[in-house]
Amino acid sequence: MVFKRIENAKGQDNACCGAQMFLSTGEGVVFKGAVGPWHSEADNSFHLRKEKASELMDLVVKAYIEMHGRPPNELFIHGKVRFGDEEWAGFSATVPPTTKLVGVQIRRQSEIKLFRYGSNPVLRGTAIIVSDRMAYLWTTGFTPRLETYPGREVPNPITVNVVKGDVNIETVLSDLMALTKLNFNSAVFSDGLPVTLRFAGLIGEILTAGPVDAVAPLPFKFYI
Repeated sequence: MVFKRIENAKGQDNACCGAQMFLSTGEGVVFKGAVGPWHSEADNSFHLRKEKASELMDLVVKAYIEMHGRPPNELFIHGKVRFGDEEWAGFSATVPPTTKLVGVQIRRQSEIKLFRYGSNPVLRGTAIIVSDRMAYLWTTGFTPRLETYPGREVPNPITVNVVKGDVNIETVLSDLMALTKLNFNSAVFSDGLPVTLRFAGLIGEILTAGPVDAVAPLPFKFYI
């Protein structure tokens, strides 16, 4: 899930929320959420109100049921911001009780550097697990199979926080490693951020470039 500021916004509606559903089968659907006063100048954060969070998640669940005939067993929401209690209540109100809902905050950071002996940087896939809900993960770095590091600077980790729901932190890290391996939309290998945020961010640029009216969910092939 991503938020995008609306340039030259009129009134209080200053941002658009967008979401993209990624499935292991390769299917994907783009959802344009409501436009509203989601951006706070005070702390430069984005948050949905409960009813709009509920509406957005309702679109996601209904699309999955239409494709597979049943609700998902698990639903992981990736975001760059921490999910507030109000918007999480909205997400939870729409998700069936049989679906495990987890919120994961993923951020780039450059405060921590890790060095190894020798001439090569840290291995891609290295993780420092701080707690059962927080870890640092190097999604870029030296790749033994390629015998190189496809980068120019010391690789930085991403910060992974399980902010809502319960899940094994190693499961989250394993998923993120898979989602950062190759972005098939641009054929970029290990560019750092998972495709759930990288591609969704690019989709957000498209959603806010045109009219801000609501549009029906569309397969992401329409945005490539």
